[in-house]
Amino acid sequence: MPAKAGERHRQGQSGPSGGKAVPPRPAKAVSKKRDEDVSTEAGEGVDEWVAAKTLVKPPDQLELTEAELKEEFTRILTANNPHAPQNIIRYSFKERAYKPISYVDQMAIHFSLNGNMILKDSDEGRRQSIKLSTAAKKAPVETSAITSEEAEIKGEESTEDTQPAGEEEAERSGTAEVADAAEAEEPPPPSVKEQKLANQFNFIERASRTLNNPMRERACQSEPTPCKNFSATANQWKIYDAYVEELQKMERSKEKEKPKAQIAKREEEEKKKGRKLTSLESQSDDINKISKAAKIMERMVNQNTFDDIAQDFKYFEDASDEYRDQQGTLLPLWKFQYDKTKRLAVTAISWNPKYKDLFAVGYGSYDFMKQGQGMLLLYTMKNPSFPEYVFSSESGIMCLDFHNDHPYLVAVGFYDGNVAIYNLKKATSQPSYKSSAKSGKHTEPVWQVKWQKDDMDNNLNFFSVSSDGRIVSWTLVKNELVHTDVIKLSVEGTTMQGPEGLQLQTLGCGTSFDFHKKIDYLFLVGTEEGKIYKCSKCYSSQFLDVFEAHHMAVDSVSWNPYHLKVFISCSSDWTVKIWDHTIKAPMFVYDLNSAVGDVAWSPYSSTVFAAVTTDGKAHVFDLSINKYEALCTQLVVAKKKNKITHIQFNPVYPVVIIGDERGHVTSLKLSPNLRRMPKEKKGQEVKRGPEVEIAKLEKLLNLVREPESKAEK
Repeated sequence: MPAKAGERHRQGQSGPSGGKAVPPRPAKAVSKKRDEDVSTEAGEGVDEWVAAKTLVKPPDQLELTEAELKEEFTRILTANNPHAPQNIIRYSFKERAYKPISYVDQMAIHFSLNGNMILKDSDEGRRQSIKLSTAAKKAPVETSAITSEEAEIKGEESTEDTQPAGEEEAERSGTAEVADAAEAEEPPPPSVKEQKLANQFNFIERASRTLNNPMRERACQSEPTPCKNFSATANQWKIYDAYVEELQKMERSKEKEKPKAQIAKREEEEKKKGRKLTSLESQSDDINKISKAAKIMERMVNQNTFDDIAQDFKYFEDASDEYRDQQGTLLPLWKFQYDKTKRLAVTAISWNPKYKDLFAVGYGSYDFMKQGQGMLLLYTMKNPSFPEYVFSSESGIMCLDFHNDHPYLVAVGFYDGNVAIYNLKKATSQPSYKSSAKSGKHTEPVWQVKWQKDDMDNNLNFFSVSSDGRIVSWTLVKNELVHTDVIKLSVEGTTMQGPEGLQLQTLGCGTSFDFHKKIDYLFLVGTEEGKIYKCSKCYSSQFLDVFEAHHMAVDSVSWNPYHLKVFISCSSDWTVKIWDHTIKAPMFVYDLNSAVGDVAWSPYSSTVFAAVTTDGKAHVFDLSINKYEALCTQLVVAKKKNKITHIQFNPVYPVVIIGDERGHVTSLKLSPNLRRMPKEKKGQEVKRGPEVEIAKLEKLLNLVREPESKAEK
């Protein structure tokens, strides 16, 4: 360290150029004097500085500890405006309610200055640019004269001043003298005034914060329909020519579509039947072409209108069933109604076997005093607002049934005893085939009709049951309905003594019947007396068996779709009974505390069935879960002057449709507890099919049969 300091001291003495150094002693003396003065001044002012630093503590100051003094308080500065309102509310047209606005403008403007900006291409901009260019050309001419005079005066002054300066510099060096003389001889260049450009862009520099754009909704807008102006004069002869041209066009199209022979045959048939042409047949081809497109559009509009119901039908599953202890519910879906059927009761419901969303509804009246016209409507779940087909009849419709192989054929029974067949393919409002007094129609209301397999000659065949005690087979032979009496329901012990010793036998009144699913000849008949007869097509004079089933009229009887021995019946005596046709006593009896209007087996399980009562309630049972009570008892219609008449399960979807006396049809969805399937066990496949369903019901029946079998032994 001392050696290095010595070297530096020597370098300072010798200097960087190695020349002679100026003696430094006088400088040291001056610096010493300055240091002494500073030190004496500092020494004198020490007491004053210390006295100034003494802290004066106010009397009301808080006493804080060291830890509290060292504690830091952070404060975050945000760009939010504290004066901006936070509770602004606007009306939301999307949600149809008043909603608070989440976005509030936080920017506060402290200073703003409006400027003037003119486009260069505008007239005013061109005028100003020309004015500026002419002013710029005049300015250099005037300034050049002034600058020359100023340059001469400045040149004289500079020569006088530079002479003594040149003598002094000549003593020091000769080169500087020559340079100064050259500079003095050259005059300075003329200075041109810089013109300030105008602000053409109205630019104001200020800091700003980016705005948060509010959320915007995206919508679709269709293209406007093309419009065309048309003008013409309408005279009487022009209108006549237009009508004639339209008639000729219709005749040509009919001739092209159908050969002349078919047209002649059709005209003969129309003369025989006296059938009237409907409005659909008389419409022009243009309307027929757009009818399909209009139907699709109508369904799309309805799907949008009832979107929430469609979503429930497709996806909703009631999660609360897990906590209901095996109880279930019915979720209301669509309600089908038609203006012309408000005063008519729903007397029959049937699902189409091919199109699972299509069902037929028959309208009439069960009241003897309120008989009038009837209607047959076909609805689809795709369009709940309006029926697909509408047929009106002179008498009330009491029953109907779809053909399994020909789903466009509907057999119908009327209150006046007639039966008819409607063909949905034909655009007519009248039935294609209908019975008459000559062809052997019933003398009392027809309560049920059922299609059967075609006869030996492949003729269409269906059966009907009526209050006149006759069960009739109707066969379609050569476009006519031919009847055959299968059996007459006679009541035992009711023979009456007629005039001249004649014995008159009272006939039973049939109210319902059902054919066995496997055994073709076997069928059941329910009567107004409460008895159920087991009959055969082969025997017309006697019954195979008689069940003393109910104390009042049997409203419905139906075979189980899986088990071959089991059938169910319901009656106005408030009971629903399940039978084995080989045993006279019922297997299960349920009292529903009100007259039972209809009962139906479910298509997906052998142990599930549903019944409706006149007090407006629907009851759903599952024997495999609870043999004693219904899993669901739910009010479907209001009690005031309204009763439920019929219920049917959809063959595919978990939906039931229920009809009432006011002409309304309500669709309801079954909750998961009402359609429970067997649970899957680990490593085992769940067996499903008819055999499993038969075994499930047979197991329940064995529990009931055991006491009887022991007693017989």
